[in-house]
Amino acid sequence: MRRTTLKDLAKAAGVSVASASYAVNGTGSLGEETRARILRVAGELDYKPNQMAKAMKTGQTGAIGLMVPDLTNPFFPSLAQTVIQTARLSGLSVFITDTEGSPEQERRSASQLIDHGIDGLIWFPIVDTDTLGPLLANTPTVVLDRILPSYDLILADYALGGELAAAHLIAAGHREIGIISGPLDAWSARIRAEAAARYVEAHAHLAWTVESAFAIDLDPAIKAVLDERRATGVIAGADLMAIGAIRHLQSQGVQVPADVSVVGFDDIPWAQLTTPALTTIEMPVEEMGVAAVETLLRRIANPKGSRRKIVFNVALITRSTVGPAAGAPFPERS
Repeated sequence: MRRTTLKDLAKAAGVSVASASYAVNGTGSLGEETRARILRVAGELDYKPNQMAKAMKTGQTGAIGLMVPDLTNPFFPSLAQTVIQTARLSGLSVFITDTEGSPEQERRSASQLIDHGIDGLIWFPIVDTDTLGPLLANTPTVVLDRILPSYDLILADYALGGELAAAHLIAAGHREIGIISGPLDAWSARIRAEAAARYVEAHAHLAWTVESAFAIDLDPAIKAVLDERRATGVIAGADLMAIGAIRHLQSQGVQVPADVSVVGFDDIPWAQLTTPALTTIEMPVEEMGVAAVETLLRRIANPKGSRRKIVFNVALITRSTVGPAAGAPFPERS
């Protein structure tokens, strides 16, 4: 069957092609009754706009890209879902690509998205360096979670998160605290670890710090410091690492939180499902995803407008992996 064209719709509705276009695109000046009648006829004819023709006319495809470093991390599917839902409300499609933590794949993915004609890109970079500057020169881009001055930025208050995690452990009586940071070449991981360390050093004792990939499977060096049992409280720079630490401690007969307390960061969906349920720092992933889409639409509409930097608050989510240190009363929750 031949596809119904805009000209077919206009003829069937008894209006001009321009009026038919105004009705289906929600633009132009039309009476409400006329617009409603055209849309009713469009539904009867199963009319669908020809996106390729629209792209050739307007220079826009109605699609944006979302580029993230690791879709196996539950944080990123949650982000992707929010971006897709928000973009859909504006009639946009979303191409998603996983760069797998590889700078080479990041470059290839960006190039492929641009070749597919995306109108703009939401980019969660692997590191803090603008490795794609020349490639993205003509593509409206919003950056998540990294400080890259040439772009609109969507961030969270990572320093506050580190302080909240440390303060919660110290309030529970912990005086020997260890920190498992995320990769230190990532600004957000570095900031949350540094803030936590400063707070611990000011109010207790920093037993150790180690660096980890954002992964549930911990390196032997991290397991080794956990096995030393010098820290009664552990702050992890991401929930996956916190869950990995809990699994290892439990495999060694260490009880969480009776022997060691653990705080994560992100509040991924898995955090509520661990045994015990994970105390963590909530990242406002939905708000950040919505802001990323809205900021990208603003940038697409006004490529030369002033840059935005939006910073969201984080919050402590108390569950069951933090208990009182030996001999210390656990504070009542407010």
